Amino acid sequence: MKRTLQNLNEVVQIMGTQTFRNKIWNPAQAATFNDVILLPGWTSIEPDEANVSTYITPTIQLNIPFASSPMDTVTEESMAIALARQGGIGFIHRNCDIETHLKMVKRVKRAESYIMSDVITIEEEKTVAQAIEIMKSENIHGLPVLDAHGHIVGICTWRDVRFADNNLLVKDIMTRDVITANKDISIDEAKKLLHKHRIEKLPVVDNGKLIGLITIKDLILKGQFPNSSRDEEGALLCGAAISPFDLERAKALDKFVDLFITDVAHFHSKNCFEACKVLLKEIESPIIVGSVGTYEAALDCITKLEGIQGLRAGIGSGSICSTAIVTRAGSPTLFATASCADAVKETGAKTPIIADGGIKNPGDVALALAVGASVCMMGNVFAGTKESPGRLVALEGRYYKQYYGMGSEAAKQKRYALDRYSQPSKIIAEGVEGWVPYRGPLVETVQQFVGGLKAAMGYAGAKTIPELWVKAKLAVVTPAGSKELSPHDIFLPGNSQLKS
Repeated sequence: MKRTLQNLNEVVQIMGTQTFRNKIWNPAQAATFNDVILLPGWTSIEPDEANVSTYITPTIQLNIPFASSPMDTVTEESMAIALARQGGIGFIHRNCDIETHLKMVKRVKRAESYIMSDVITIEEEKTVAQAIEIMKSENIHGLPVLDAHGHIVGICTWRDVRFADNNLLVKDIMTRDVITANKDISIDEAKKLLHKHRIEKLPVVDNGKLIGLITIKDLILKGQFPNSSRDEEGALLCGAAISPFDLERAKALDKFVDLFITDVAHFHSKNCFEACKVLLKEIESPIIVGSVGTYEAALDCITKLEGIQGLRAGIGSGSICSTAIVTRAGSPTLFATASCADAVKETGAKTPIIADGGIKNPGDVALALAVGASVCMMGNVFAGTKESPGRLVALEGRYYKQYYGMGSEAAKQKRYALDRYSQPSKIIAEGVEGWVPYRGPLVETVQQFVGGLKAAMGYAGAKTIPELWVKAKLAVVTPAGSKELSPHDIFLPGNSQLKS
């Protein structure tokens, strides 16, 4: 040991500074979810009384504190729709061309809303063949028909075109007597009008021009998902991932998306900051920045990037991320979240924090929220659900879904998200590829996580997430203690050996 110290002192002398020794002797305690536990506290609530609503930006509220990761094996339109219906939000990945990205966002926003503003229409001089092509590509069965001045003159449905000559014009086969409504119509009035005329679509007009569409499907779905997260117009919330350097993509999505999240492995850099300043000037939608992992990074974001609406915390903790192994650089999500929370508190900023990476169960969610997060972003958890875009396979009698990191070779082959990692990492993979157990429909996983989170809040005596920030107390767990806190000394079916 003495010889080791002498060797280190020799290195320090060569460097001409004590910095190296200080880094080794006084390392930051970068705690992970497995290192701590939430201590029970005085409580006056039952778990079902806990309120898990939260804010992902200072003005955008979610009914559950869950967001899906912007990965191409996790979040496309199906995931974003399903999670928003449960009260959370999905961030659609950017590993695709701009047109595909835009289509996915639009599908989420059109999935259900009281008055759909982004209506797909067709001009009366178009052909039946063109109408069929639009219906198939957009997966819809009705198109409002407009004249050259933008006035609605009819509606063309699948029944109108099904057996019609493809060369006929839309105006020759459309339904001309269109029932319309004004923009101030209430939900009850819309329902009565739809029922009275036995129609499924109700165009909304202003001075004869189409401004929206009400469908019976959307009204029914709105009643089925009362806890869903929606925008001011009643459409489901939808987030999108962007690169700080892709202004063209951000501008294309800006009119349709509710908020952006920067998708960079290490955001605390001069180039990212300079690019983000441009985004903040050019883009109207709220922007959450990240990933960041230290107090200093969070402080710089808050003080140097005026207008940001949130922080994404955690570097290298994801189950398919190998950054911390390949580079030996990283910041575990629990430590990163706590560090960001310190910066937010000390500056007095109203900046929500998204804890991203390494979350495996409701207890991890509770810990992340306890140290200052407002929302937890999950990839692995949601990758195994029915709604994720990953491929479903059967292996040895069990079902799994494909899941890989955005720094893996599989993700980089698409080439749209190469700038997520630094230049050398375009050669060195910073992610792995694999399979996760199939979990079934998303709603089942969400219900399990909400139930577990509420139980944890009950133990802490916190009725709301802001209360959890104040009341939660954590304790460090030793490796032996961690083993004791897990099921042990019992044979568990499905395992080949006794848990001890």
